Parts: sequence; structure tokens; C-alpha cells
Amino acid sequence: MWEQCLIKTVRGTFEVFKKGNGQPVCVTHLYSEYNANGNLFADAFTAHATVYLVNLRGCGNSTDDLSTFNYSMAHTVDDLEAIRLALGFEKWIFAGHSTGGMLALKYAIMYPNSLVHIVAGGLCASSDYMRHSGSIYCTDNPNNQRIKEILAMLGNPESPLEERRAGSKEWSLMSLHHKESYDPMISRPNSGKTMSKRLDYFSYKELPTYDLRPELSHTTTIAYIYCGLHDAQCPHEFSAEAAELMPNATLQTFDESNHFPFIEEEEAFVQFLAGTFN
Repeated sequence: MWEQCLIKTVRGTFEVFKKGNGQPVCVTHLYSEYNANGNLFADAFTAHATVYLVNLRGCGNSTDDLSTFNYSMAHTVDDLEAIRLALGFEKWIFAGHSTGGMLALKYAIMYPNSLVHIVAGGLCASSDYMRHSGSIYCTDNPNNQRIKEILAMLGNPESPLEERRAGSKEWSLMSLHHKESYDPMISRPNSGKTMSKRLDYFSYKELPTYDLRPELSHTTTIAYIYCGLHDAQCPHEFSAEAAELMPNATLQTFDESNHFPFIEEEEAFVQFLAGTFN
């Protein structure tokens, strides 16, 4: 189990779950809520580091004060900076997957001097993935109508628990290259509940104009970018694009993975992570 901590900052109190030993690594996702079960992506870092798994504004027991701040990427990065300062770290590593990876890109742009490096994958530097037929979020994708139904159901607090579980499973299966990876995945302690209010903010307020590409070429942050070759959420070419744009980035491709290489190619992913700590 992960150790719960409540971190008081100048921007409010944030719930953080801690595990591991070594240099500090911050992990979060743009619209997920965590608990003491931790998270499979974050857990991969604990062999090398002390990991701080953050419940962002509006998640878990973290502040949800929106009188001054909002759920945007920029305000979220400012919140993470406040947490770093409250913990007393001069620098830390930030790691994120999917929209957590997009948040990593924003962090690299805004505060390069606060980061040792970023580890980020399954990401896009712009909203173009929403218009790529290889993404389940594109209207031209055969799974798009179903994923819209699933997201609407998950966003309805009155949806029955069994229906929510079935929908989450279906969403996961769309994002696995090897469907047999699903059962081992759910047998392990994990958390990461979708927070609809943060997802809605991203989808309707930020995503329409989301484009970090003009800024990425100017950041000096070291970036370890990765992606599954068969990614059905954020197709591989978008992670490749981000890595190409960043002067100090490398790209690791996982040939037998969809959106979750840390599950589908766990051994190779662990080796990849080890290389980022050398």
C-alpha cells in the first residue's frame, strides 16, 4: 500500500500517495483520482525512486477551491510546483502517461529548471489526434460512438456500479494490443478513477485550442518519450512528433503494445525506465 500524505501549499492542501526510495518522482494524470492502492504506471518507478502520486485539484482529498484557480494544464502545473516547493525539492522528475504525458510536456515548457527530466508517453502535443482515424476519439474511428457512450455513462453519477465496471473494461480492451493482458492487469492493486469534472474541463475548454508544438522546440528539458506502436488512443506518430520537436528528447517505441506498454511489455518497460535513471 502507498502512504497517504496531505501536503499544505500556498495554493491549497493536496493529497499525495508516497512509495519507494531514492530521488523524487512526481506522477499524476490530468483527470484521475488515486487512493492507497497506488497506480500501475507509478509503481514501475518505485524500484528507483521515491514516487509522489498526486491527486490534483478536485480529486480525492485535495483542495477543490476554484475561486482563483481552475483545472487547466497551466494552473495544474502551478499546483505541482507548489507541491514541489512545499516538499523542499530543488528539482524532481515528472512522469505522466496519456493526458499525464501531455501535462508533462506543459511542465517541461513552463518550468524546465524545476525538472531533472520528464518521462512521458501515449501523448499528443496538439488536438490533432482527435481528427486521426486511428484514435478511438476521432469520429471516423469505428469505436468512437461506443467510447462516447461509455464516457457519458461514466460521467453520470447515477450509473450502476456493474455498468461502470463493464464500461471501464470495454474502454481498457480497446486500448490493449493483447487482450489477454486485461486479467493480469486488473488482478493487481491499482487506482485511477476518472474524474468527470476534470475530463470535461479538458475536453470542452482546453482541448479545442490545445497545441504545444510551437513551444516544444524551445524547451531545454530532457525528455524520455515512449509509446506503443499500436496506440488506439493517441496514435504513435504523435509521440514521435513530440520527441522530434524537443531538442533533448528521445523516443522509445514498444512494438507489441497499444496504449499501455507498462502493462503489455512490462519487462521491456522496466528496462526502459532503468535507463532513464542512469
